[in-house]
Amino acid sequence: MQDDNKNIEQMADQIQPSPTQPRQDVDHGKTVGKIMLLVVGMFCFAFALVPLYDVFCRITGINGKTNVEAAVYSAPEVDETRTITVDFITRTHSGMPWEFEAQTRKVDIHPGQMGEVTFYVRNPTGRDIIAQAVPSVTPGQASLYLNKTECFCFQHQPLKAGEEALMPMVFYIDPQLPENINFFTLQYTLYDITETAEDAVEVAMN
Repeated sequence: MQDDNKNIEQMADQIQPSPTQPRQDVDHGKTVGKIMLLVVGMFCFAFALVPLYDVFCRITGINGKTNVEAAVYSAPEVDETRTITVDFITRTHSGMPWEFEAQTRKVDIHPGQMGEVTFYVRNPTGRDIIAQAVPSVTPGQASLYLNKTECFCFQHQPLKAGEEALMPMVFYIDPQLPENINFFTLQYTLYDITETAEDAVEVAMN
């Protein structure tokens, strides 16, 4: 009988919760909380990374970002001892049905000299479309010295169904362009932003 009582007491001791258990639960809760904060922080950082990277590219010229506002022509001295070749490439983003091409595919220009090229677009569809052109320069370093005083890429380009247009781009190259750069490519990619632009107008009117 005494042996049975001892066995019951031993079983009771085993079933009784350890005094360290509540502290372990608290520690686990803190760990989970820290992990959740870390996940939220990583998400916020990733969300902010795109605009930060875009600003960084515009400042440094990395990735060929060009100015998004009209430059003021300060009439720099034209360097006639150098000739820079600028090649123009056009493309449309996937799903963008417009015809888009440069009227002049290549120009030779002196640093400091004003140049002008024209781009042709046509909307062959049966619906109105609003487009946005996004430029990029290769090599990217050259974008720091390309100044556009007028460009269709500065604003949205709407075309009605079947409509066509000529879009000018006026520019000059800063004479401070590094000596090792005598050729660069300027590419424009055309995007269909009709839905986004219409949503923005609708929000502004409400």
